[in-house]
Amino acid sequence: MTPATTNVLPALAGRRSARVVARSLFALTKPRIIELLLVTTIPTMLLAQRGLPSVRLLVVTLVGGAFAAGSANTINCYIDRDIDAMMRRTSRRPLAKPAPLAVIKPAEALVFGILLGAASTVLLGTMVNWLSAVLADAAILFYVFIYTIGLKRRTPSNIVIGGAAGCFPVLVGWSAVTGTVSLPAVVLFAIIFFWTPPHFWALAMKFKDDYAAASVPMLPVVAPPSVVARKILIYSYVMVATTLALAPYAGWLYTASAVALGGWFLTEAHRLQLRVARIGDGAVPTTASTAPASTVLASTALASTALASTPDTKLTEGACAGVVQPSANPAPMRLFHLSIAYLTLLFAVIAVTSLLPWGSW
Repeated sequence: MTPATTNVLPALAGRRSARVVARSLFALTKPRIIELLLVTTIPTMLLAQRGLPSVRLLVVTLVGGAFAAGSANTINCYIDRDIDAMMRRTSRRPLAKPAPLAVIKPAEALVFGILLGAASTVLLGTMVNWLSAVLADAAILFYVFIYTIGLKRRTPSNIVIGGAAGCFPVLVGWSAVTGTVSLPAVVLFAIIFFWTPPHFWALAMKFKDDYAAASVPMLPVVAPPSVVARKILIYSYVMVATTLALAPYAGWLYTASAVALGGWFLTEAHRLQLRVARIGDGAVPTTASTAPASTVLASTALASTALASTPDTKLTEGACAGVVQPSANPAPMRLFHLSIAYLTLLFAVIAVTSLLPWGSW
């Protein structure tokens, strides 16, 4: 008997272990995403306070924000359980498993997600302020209705617009401290907004075949790698420029750090573009922008299959965008992981400079 079999026995027997159920519910909240959102919330609160807010305010805001993010992610898993089951990257999510093996029922997940959202609203509204609660609710509604239901399966611009949902935590953190949303909070929102496409498109380049199989028109599925790399580079430049818009408020130490970190990120974005240009567009059809999404998805899958069976192809494993078979460390994933490090370091600098007695202009 394997460990995997042991884990599903409670579900099969009708007696679900509380530990297994709790672990599955926790997995639905996508804790890694929540962790990244909280990384941006704490420095925002420090900057708004120009120091350390009360421990109570920090804890309540973080817990309320985590509940809101967990709510949005859980409902997202509920809605996307059909396509999650088709994609290798998401096939192990609790709701993506077939009925006999599933520990959590879809209806249970939906109720759990709604309860998390309600808990977030009550907690933030009664113990922080109602502006923070409304902003957290807006993030949930935006992620569920605008991104998951409205955009994700319909347009390659899904992550550009839908990514705004991940920017709300900085507004929640700022409003928790000040009771308002002022210009520095809007700049922080914009930084994450322009950071999201390069971050997510780099990931989608590797898992292009997954999205194609699920008929999700992510940009790397419907556009040539050269187009994706160029757009990643454009958004990267806009993102770095936006970080400098915070300079008048954050001080010279932040500005110097933002310039250094931005140069590092842009170097990697250029490296990805150069590698894509050297390899070529390969199997991705160049007419993707004008063809129907369903046609592009089908032709991409067929072209990838044909390319993999051609012995004289110049594309190597993991060379770009998941063409042929993606390797464990393709070029896009380098930028993906770097983007996480970049955002974490940038907000760490914001936190440090907010606490230091020097560093301002």
